[in-house]
Amino acid sequence: MGVKTMLPSYELGFYALAVTCAVVYSGSGILEASRDSMNRKAFRDGIKPGWHYFGRKMDVADFEWVMWFTSFRNVIIFTLSGHVLFGKICSMTVPQHRAVVYMLYGVLAVLSSMGLVYLMIILSHCLVLYSVALAKQKWLCYVAGLCCLASFKMEPFSSWQSGFVTGAFDLQDVLFYGGSGFTIMRCMSFALESSERKEGIYSIFDLLKYNFYIPFFFFGPVMTFDQFHAQVSTRELRRKDDEMRNIRVHALLHVGAIIAVDIFFHFFYILTLPSDLKFMNRLSDWSLAGLAYSNLVYDWVKAAVMFGVINTIARLDHLDPPQPPKCITMLYVFAETHFDRGINDWLCKYVYDHIGENHDNIMKELMATIATFAVTTLWLGPCEIVYIWSVFNCFGLNFELWVQKFFQQEPFAKLEAKMSAAMSRRIRAVFGAANFWAIILYNILALNSLEFALLVTKRLLLTGFPVSTLSIWFITYCGVQLIKEREHILAIEEEKCDKAKVE
Repeated sequence: MGVKTMLPSYELGFYALAVTCAVVYSGSGILEASRDSMNRKAFRDGIKPGWHYFGRKMDVADFEWVMWFTSFRNVIIFTLSGHVLFGKICSMTVPQHRAVVYMLYGVLAVLSSMGLVYLMIILSHCLVLYSVALAKQKWLCYVAGLCCLASFKMEPFSSWQSGFVTGAFDLQDVLFYGGSGFTIMRCMSFALESSERKEGIYSIFDLLKYNFYIPFFFFGPVMTFDQFHAQVSTRELRRKDDEMRNIRVHALLHVGAIIAVDIFFHFFYILTLPSDLKFMNRLSDWSLAGLAYSNLVYDWVKAAVMFGVINTIARLDHLDPPQPPKCITMLYVFAETHFDRGINDWLCKYVYDHIGENHDNIMKELMATIATFAVTTLWLGPCEIVYIWSVFNCFGLNFELWVQKFFQQEPFAKLEAKMSAAMSRRIRAVFGAANFWAIILYNILALNSLEFALLVTKRLLLTGFPVSTLSIWFITYCGVQLIKEREHILAIEEEKCDKAKVE
């Protein structure tokens, strides 16, 4: 209720003005803090000289982002360019064999970057899970797959396997565990889809073609086997109207986002500042709230850029990959919160929806979320901070359903039925604002640190009460109303499209 409800334009204008002023005020505080901390000894490792014509240092605390676009940039460009070149030649000459070419190129790319031993480790896990798939027993596929995943995520098995890989370069550990983890998820998808196939089983050749598609191999996203197999087996390669134009536009947007993030890091040290809690105590409540929120936004931008670049390559190969994650700015419910849509789709299909079914029963939902976050914990790598993150987000997802069920009871259902749709939307937005901050606080403890999350929570809920608490809640309420307005516009457009199709 409330999605298709319209609010007065002057009210929405006020909300937009309030949010804009709050963002500017909070951003100015972060900018001032960044300027004052530029030469602090505590930030020496996180703030380094940047683009000389800005005359400012740059936040380089995220080593992955720095490596992708500095020392590892040429390797990425060379590898993906080679894939696109060979894929294009194959698509034009022998499109029925393009999956084989993708596989061969992927095997060679993995071999040249990580070595023969790593390739043998990956192939051995593929062989084990293929053998399990022959039994066509789902429970066995789950057990074997999760055990293989645990062998890369838990000690001493992970160190034992990584010890076989010789050599050392900046991103070796990232590539090792990234490629290994995504390989297991793909092999589990293959095994589970094979167990559901009524006649026969897919060949191991199908598994290798699926696993060694190089754009997805190291960093994902995970595309379930049924989707990949159906799309890559298509012999008639046709593009939709304006598809190439859209691909070029998205490619330019990703390049623009990369440049924008680099420029942003010259002025806002959002990743380095939280590392010094004494310095954080000097910031205002608004600046601290903005810093927490901007950390989540940056992680979404990082995921959107990485998956966006990979998806652009996949779309050139006539595939329809998982979309980048939904913008964190547009979220106020736990059910839609994720930073990797491929993993999210995998978990929903094989765990969450499988157990929770229609997600209307409280006990089934509890079991589904516990199982989902148990697998997610194993996927991320079991450790204290991941355990805390999983428990809080599992609680948040269930608490949403509990609150929804509670307010569907009498007398709340009657009260909402009596009030106008606009008032119902306003009341729901108040709860949505609280949920919005729960999402931020539950996730920054994993993206940044537990200490920083506790500091933000203390400042917003205890020392900042009531002025900062209520004012930030109100501004968040205004933001949620703007999100709901966007949902309202999209719902109207979707309804028009549905009517046009019927006619």
